[in-house]
Amino acid sequence: MVYSNGTLKDHGHLEPVQIPWDEYFMDICRVVGEKATCDRGRSGCVIVRDHVILSTGFVTSPEGSPTCDEVGHQMCGFIHEDGKKIDHCMRNNCAEQVAIANAARVWISLEGATLYTKMTPCSVRHCAHLIVACGIRRVVCDSTYHSAQESEEIFTRAGVQLVYLNKEVTEYKKKK
Repeated sequence: MVYSNGTLKDHGHLEPVQIPWDEYFMDICRVVGEKATCDRGRSGCVIVRDHVILSTGFVTSPEGSPTCDEVGHQMCGFIHEDGKKIDHCMRNNCAEQVAIANAARVWISLEGATLYTKMTPCSVRHCAHLIVACGIRRVVCDSTYHSAQESEEIFTRAGVQLVYLNKEVTEYKKKK
């Protein structure tokens, strides 16, 4: 849980063993997301296996490229099979992509891992496909992405467990 001022939930009233693992790693995910360089969704990602962090990532542009915070968004429209149009900023890599790439750069296998992220990983930028392909078996999201149905179907077909910690739906505000 995040307070209205953006700070993390205070677990001070709990003994360390009483803090659920999913809340613990989601809190870390929120802190990682503070480094994100796109104001549409300052999202982070933490990948864990056996309660050990394997990799982290946050929304940012490829190395050497300008970020949204520096030069603005690079918006592209996509039309789903049902005719619904959604917009994505294509200047940045998604947090999930960065975390998976960071693990690959140092030869860390993600087979059987759990991925923590702000909202349902997208299908448009192939985050859901990449998660399945690298063997991640569980995805924990703080909230639902407003266009999550396709990703949810991909995870269901692949046997990836999808958990939502909150029932909130995250919608991006229109950016110019």
